[in-house]
Amino acid sequence: MSTSPAETADQDRLSESEYRDRLRELPPSAKLVAKVLEGDSPLSQGGLADESLLPDRTVRYALNRLEEEGLVDSRYSFKDARKQVYYLTI
Repeated sequence: MSTSPAETADQDRLSESEYRDRLRELPPSAKLVAKVLEGDSPLSQGGLADESLLPDRTVRYALNRLEEEGLVDSRYSFKDARKQVYYLTI
């Protein structure tokens, strides 16, 4: 018995409480980036820097931490395949 890609994606998604527990342990910059993504997702790294008013380097660090925790994932942009966009996994 195999699972469809949609079922696999649903299984990979975090519950709201898991998301909050993992986010609680992260630095303030990662929390701010996650909050921006809650309201306006998906966004590129540059878009996140513009929306959060954080430096690019800080956004990059925050995204790395969020990805390590499994809270954020990325894909290539449909509008510009040279850019990656980031979205929450909840």
